[in-house]
Amino acid sequence: MAAEREAMEFDVLIVGGGPSGLAAAIRLKQLAPDASVCLVEKGSEIGAHILSGAVLEPRALDELIPDWRDDPPALATPAGDDRFMFLTATKAWKLPTPPSMNNHGNYIVSLGNVCRWLGAKAEALGVEIYPGFAATETIIEDGQVRGVVAGVMGITRDGEEGPNYQPGMELRATYTLFGEGCRGSLTKKLFETYSLREGVQPQTYGLGIKELWEIPKENHTPGLIWHSTGWPLPTDTYGGSWLYMLGENLVSIGFVVGLDYSNPWLSPFDEFQRFKHHPAVAAMLAGGKRIAYGARALNEGGFQSIPKLVFPGGAIIGDSAGFLNVPKIKGTHTAMKSGMVAAEAIAAALAAEPRPPVLEAYPANLRASWVWSELEAVRNIRPAFAKFGFWGGMAYAALDTYVLRGKAPWTMGHHDDHATLKKAADAPRIDYPKPDGVLSFDRLSSVFLSNTNHEEDQPAHLKLRDPSRWKGVNFDSFASPESRYCPAAVYEAVGPAADVLLRGTPDAQATGAGAEVEAGTPAARLVINAQNCVHCKTCDIKDPTQNIDWCTPEGAGGPNYIGGM
Repeated sequence: MAAEREAMEFDVLIVGGGPSGLAAAIRLKQLAPDASVCLVEKGSEIGAHILSGAVLEPRALDELIPDWRDDPPALATPAGDDRFMFLTATKAWKLPTPPSMNNHGNYIVSLGNVCRWLGAKAEALGVEIYPGFAATETIIEDGQVRGVVAGVMGITRDGEEGPNYQPGMELRATYTLFGEGCRGSLTKKLFETYSLREGVQPQTYGLGIKELWEIPKENHTPGLIWHSTGWPLPTDTYGGSWLYMLGENLVSIGFVVGLDYSNPWLSPFDEFQRFKHHPAVAAMLAGGKRIAYGARALNEGGFQSIPKLVFPGGAIIGDSAGFLNVPKIKGTHTAMKSGMVAAEAIAAALAAEPRPPVLEAYPANLRASWVWSELEAVRNIRPAFAKFGFWGGMAYAALDTYVLRGKAPWTMGHHDDHATLKKAADAPRIDYPKPDGVLSFDRLSSVFLSNTNHEEDQPAHLKLRDPSRWKGVNFDSFASPESRYCPAAVYEAVGPAADVLLRGTPDAQATGAGAEVEAGTPAARLVINAQNCVHCKTCDIKDPTQNIDWCTPEGAGGPNYIGGM
């Protein structure tokens, strides 16, 4: 849409107010106080879209702000007892805690609060921060990134300029850092434009679903870090849980499912709800109250999936590139360090004459940093579970950790998560229990607790590239998997045919996974409830034909996670 836009010029523009973007902004102003630095964030405030069951390893934070413990973020709780459990349906067995999961010296935090705290530090140094500004388009001129278009608002559902239309602004900069988090919409296009993923393994992902509970004081052990693997997931599906006890009687509880799972009937949301009924978990939550909910995708590809990080005019930092250490279950420290290393490269480039278009020093210095060696050492753990299953993966992890010590002379590969689903008729149907409203809940009441909201009269930010493909592929072959993998009830198959196949009618119960719809039954259709979207981006990842594009909605839309998340 052609429009006259105002433009603002900066030395550096940062897209995304997460740990990597904020660390980059702070480091830049420490090194180049006179540089003009702008940061835009699509959430209504810094931290609004930040979700993590976070145990913070303070290594990068110690480098960035050495005296941070004198003025720590709210709810930072020193890590205490580590427990690593293997669950069966009724028992919990304590396993030896792997060295990578030793949390001595770490802190249980609300990552949203950490980002709000970092945002205040950045603003005090002179960084211009614009929350509620969704970056919707990258400005590329003569092959070089020159900034982004942000703040477009008021386009109606029909694509017309409404009464409150604002064309947005061109935010231009010498260098632009993209720290959008996992599966960023602009970053995804940059991968294609500059062939940044050539020569590296596909990224693989997990879906993390989280709740915040307030529990009775007698159940609360400040600093407890409790992880589990095993039940309720089948042995061919990667995943696990966490419970972190922080603050005053708060518990962060969550569940992660690897998105390379093969059974289209599997529902990560319902697996999480079922998990809370395990006797060991239910005992910790007894008498408590759920007060918040959220979900997000996680990059799990690690070392071999890191893309090319630089291109003319910019670079990719943080979870947009995929620096999560999967065995450690931590990525904040590596994301922050990547932003800091990029900032150091930019500070040097700003002082150079002429200024180099490509920040080659960033990937070179990152390869020389502790981020690279840390991720390289654990590169085979996650793909071993995909290759050998649960028990084989556990055995390989022990071999790699205790014998090979991360120095195996081989590097295992990944596969695309969207290509792993079996046909619905070839997979066992999963019968999930109904939520009891005490420990387990439905999707809509969960979304309500995420404080999610979108301006209703705007184009849907979830788009089907080819709408006809849904019925012929997703429904007919895979029984509408998006209606199960979405943790927010965005996708809904409706109509008599969907009722027969999906919703446990007598016909479906009788025939099970291969339920056939009688000829003449009105066809199913897909309803997209975009208003519910919590921005996890699982649909953009897991759709079997990559037919769903998650795009940035109008600024400030989406979840508004409370301070304890």
